[in-house]
Amino acid sequence: MQTTTPKKLFIKSAIIIGIALAIFLFGLFPEIVLSFYSKGLFPIISAVLRWISSLFPYALGDILYVALIIYILRLIFQFFWRIKKNGWQKSDKLAIPLSIINTFLIFYISFKLLWGLNYSRPSITQQLNISDEKYSVTELVILGDYFIEKLNKLQPKISPNLSYDIKQLRIKAVSDYQSLAQKNPFFNYQVPSVKPVINGWAISKIGIEGYYNPLSGEANVNMKLPAWVLPFVTLHEISHQIGVAREDEANLTAYLVGSNSKDVNFQYSVNYNMLRYILLEIRFKSPEDYLALRDKIDPGVLANFKAENEFWAKYNGQMSTYMGVAFDKFLKLNNQKRGIKSYQNIVVWLWNIHRSQLAVAN
Repeated sequence: MQTTTPKKLFIKSAIIIGIALAIFLFGLFPEIVLSFYSKGLFPIISAVLRWISSLFPYALGDILYVALIIYILRLIFQFFWRIKKNGWQKSDKLAIPLSIINTFLIFYISFKLLWGLNYSRPSITQQLNISDEKYSVTELVILGDYFIEKLNKLQPKISPNLSYDIKQLRIKAVSDYQSLAQKNPFFNYQVPSVKPVINGWAISKIGIEGYYNPLSGEANVNMKLPAWVLPFVTLHEISHQIGVAREDEANLTAYLVGSNSKDVNFQYSVNYNMLRYILLEIRFKSPEDYLALRDKIDPGVLANFKAENEFWAKYNGQMSTYMGVAFDKFLKLNNQKRGIKSYQNIVVWLWNIHRSQLAVAN
């Protein structure tokens, strides 16, 4: 850490704290965030970041993360080296805490401005006119039956030797977004930047399917995943690029885009992942109905579920538990009070999207 005068440090800290406080207060007004950030500043920032990152064939954001970690370690080393060389100074009692606070606040400001303020926007369900009305257990089971029927019809149509490279995923996903954007500008997606993660083995061990990198604006996909999972993950990560921050809403966006895809493999992928959430909810709320529904699932679909479970058993071990706890805390800090349980919100929205088709008797 570089030595600086107390006066300069106080001024610097006051400016950083003031900016952080202003951003925090700005985030308390969702409609203003939507108008001035999500629809105003963010599309410009994200497009510029994606354009820069698209010039590189590898995941630039991963390299930036490594560089950032090295930089932080360098600062820590310099700090301890100075302490060892010169000993503790009287001014360190104030300078060190302020410097640490400043560093964390700079990260906070950068994250919020590059992408994180999207957590404060109103729910995208308001923009898409999707109700949040809850379902009964009976209605939930009907929804599960509906998705099982859809998957059973799609499964025989998917490619028998399905495989993707990142270019194929990007082209098809971008085409699907642009197609739906003709009906609703919410889905507008320009300057694509979709990359494979640099180390798929490590990401799989952690239990991550893909992630959005705020530093580079990239959508990063774990290409080690089973082929029938990859389209949904790609669509999900692209949704983050267009400003959908919350994970449950990213799932919703991916479903809406994929279910309108002309590619049957993309249709299968999004419906497969939705059924996974629905069955999880049914298993929790009505185990008997879960067992009855499971018997209706096509053997090919069950084989996919089994293969995916075997994939995670091979790579994941116990790490996903620890990562799940950490991610749960991250979500709660960013306006998702239910943490990872908020992923199940998608079931409520699926019910409201399809309830008119299901013709449930009141």
